[in-house]
Amino acid sequence: MPALIPFEEIVHLFGEFEHTAFRLETRRGYATDRDGSRYQAFMRGVMPDIEPDHPWNANVRTKADQGARFSRVRIIDTPPTDGQRFLMATAEGGVAAGEDIRVLTRAEAERLELPDYDLWLFDSRTLVRMHVDESDTTIGVELITDQGWVLAACKARDAATAAARPSAEVWAQVRSTV
Repeated sequence: MPALIPFEEIVHLFGEFEHTAFRLETRRGYATDRDGSRYQAFMRGVMPDIEPDHPWNANVRTKADQGARFSRVRIIDTPPTDGQRFLMATAEGGVAAGEDIRVLTRAEAERLELPDYDLWLFDSRTLVRMHVDESDTTIGVELITDQGWVLAACKARDAATAAARPSAEVWAQVRSTV
């Protein structure tokens, strides 16, 4: 296993990147979501609030005002898991702050041969590969600047973004079938 560092050691990248920060989400759910009160309420049928003052959304707005861009593609199953439905339900806050959040089916992600792990890609130069255990808990991250790995991540980002649909569009379809 590669040398992992705590996620906290790369948090500075979210404020320091200059142009783009891209996230690929591949998991069927996340322990941090399931442990939270918003997720528990969602599972009882309460839609999450947008939370414009949440620190994440505030940073997205700040970076957007500086001309930088946050984007992500979430891979979902057919039908989506509860965790994936929750992520789509909460996407509105990030989108309102300026983040481009898109959704791609797992079948399409496999057809495109996208990575099967979560990642962040900063300024097309720095790759952060997330390492997540069986309970959907992040156990550490791998900071990668190797040009081959970064180029592969850039190609995955471009393919995923081109094939994905806006989260709100997919969420509207999912909600209509529930």
